[in-house]
Amino acid sequence: MSGMRRAVLSGSVFEERIGYARAVVDGDRVYVSGTTGFDYATMTISDDVVEQAEQCLRNIGAALEEAGCGFADVVRVRYLLPAREDFEPCWPVLKRYFGEVRPAATMLECGLADPRMRIEIEVDARRGSGAGAPGRKAADRPTAVLGVEAVDGEAVPERGGTATT
Repeated sequence: MSGMRRAVLSGSVFEERIGYARAVVDGDRVYVSGTTGFDYATMTISDDVVEQAEQCLRNIGAALEEAGCGFADVVRVRYLLPAREDFEPCWPVLKRYFGEVRPAATMLECGLADPRMRIEIEVDARRGSGAGAPGRKAADRPTAVLGVEAVDGEAVPERGGTATT
C-alpha cells in the first residue's frame, strides 16, 4: 500500500473553488479534510448544530468508504466549533459513531468559513486498523481509563488506571 497517493473528491463546490480534496489516501493512511454539515447534493445546511454534526459524519463516512475504510479505522478526530456550548449537544451523535472506536480527539473553539457553519469535523484513519480488520474485534483493543473528578468546582483528570474489555 505504501507509495500510493490519491485524492477523494465529494463534488463539493468548496473543493473546486479552494483547491483541496475531501480526503487524501496515502498508502494505508487516510486524511479527511475538515467537513461541515452541508448536504453536498443540495448545497443546503441545517440551522441545528446536532443535524449539522449528523451531516458532517455522513459526508465523512462517504469519503472514508471511497477511501476503502470506515469509522472503525479512524485514529484521530478533530471537532471545530465557533461556540463551545454547541459541543455537548452533539455528544450523543459523536458517541454513536466513535464510542466503540475511541480515536484520539480534540475540540477547538474557532471561527469557521461561513457563519451558517456551527461544526466542522476532520478525521485521520489507517485502513485495516479498526475492529473491522481481519481477525480483530473491538474487544481486542486495549483501553485506558481516565477518570474525572471535581475539585473546588473544577474538573481535573484522575491519573492512572487501565481497563480491559
